[in-house]
Amino acid sequence: MTETFDPRRVAARLHGLRQAGRQEATDTFPLPADLHQAMEAQNLLAATDGIASNAWKVTVSPQGQAVTAPLHPYAEAVSGADIPWYPGLKFETEIAVRLGRDLPVRTVPYSRADVVEAISAVHLGAELLVSAVRESGSVSFLLFVADRLGNSGYVLGPKLEKSVVDTVGGTPLKVTHAGRTIFDGPAQHPKGDVLTWLVDYANDGLRPETSLKTGALITTGTLSGAIELTEPGEIDIELGNSRLSFSVSKG
Repeated sequence: MTETFDPRRVAARLHGLRQAGRQEATDTFPLPADLHQAMEAQNLLAATDGIASNAWKVTVSPQGQAVTAPLHPYAEAVSGADIPWYPGLKFETEIAVRLGRDLPVRTVPYSRADVVEAISAVHLGAELLVSAVRESGSVSFLLFVADRLGNSGYVLGPKLEKSVVDTVGGTPLKVTHAGRTIFDGPAQHPKGDVLTWLVDYANDGLRPETSLKTGALITTGTLSGAIELTEPGEIDIELGNSRLSFSVSKG
């Protein structure tokens, strides 16, 4: 595509596709030239979606740049969460952390221990994913950043012991969907340590000054891989002795 990247137009198009539950190929979009343009489009998409929750996902680009996107729709399972189902929707079991104090941008790097100290609560959670971009981030990661890193919902589950951020690897994890087992094995984060990407982001000097403030909820990456949900239905997660249940249903 030779079309100039217009963050507002791209955000409006991504919003329209998401509303319709549709996907289009990367090569039908003008592409962001850099992370700044991608984040500009993401912020416009978030504004169009009316996102107000202080809940975020964090990951890294193929080049190792830490990136975030807001989680939406966001629900807490105690209220009987129900997230819209669309064809291609994927599911991930995750650990989320809430900050009990600010992690301001600074020149001295944060250690992992610094980040752990700032965490006030740890929760079991579930992320739902479907991107308006057919290839997700495999062709243009920056376009995927603009599309809120594919996030299509988040359900916050019960509180866990804070030590889980150190010990969750290898914990028995079982997930059933619509009565079928879709995951049964040890919990395993792609980086081994669930806090890797959060520490990377805390040490990103280019992140907004408003990021990582007290009260922010940050989900830390999958423990189960990304599993496609081929139909609507109830989801049941058992991580060790903790449990989270919610449903995905046709919008």
